[in-house]
Amino acid sequence: MLFKIISFTAIMLSNSVSIAIGEEIGDPDAGKRVFAKCKACHVVDSAANKIGPSLLGVVGRVPGTVEGFKYSKAMIVYGEDKVWDEDNLAAYLRAPRAIVKGTRMAFVGLKKDEDVTNIIAYIKKFDE
Repeated sequence: MLFKIISFTAIMLSNSVSIAIGEEIGDPDAGKRVFAKCKACHVVDSAANKIGPSLLGVVGRVPGTVEGFKYSKAMIVYGEDKVWDEDNLAAYLRAPRAIVKGTRMAFVGLKKDEDVTNIIAYIKKFDE
């Protein structure tokens, strides 16, 4: 019995590690549906800015640095020591005004972790 428990635990841990190391997390198709909430202000498939900056290539980019977009001072200061990685994007997408106090972004945030994960998977499809 102990052997079965240890074997089961080892299998579960190895599966968790493989997900964390190499497998894609999130559903880009579901993320596209969530992105509908963002489309009024952002694009992800071109470098064109709208009310908000283009999100093309956002993963790995320093916040507040899209050429031609006028950012709030708060976003520029936030970006001085940050990069939009998945963790920073996830935190920001959950509560933009709590993460960057003084941002002009009116969106209140995504409440479901699954929506956050899926929208990041969708956005990453367009990374250059």
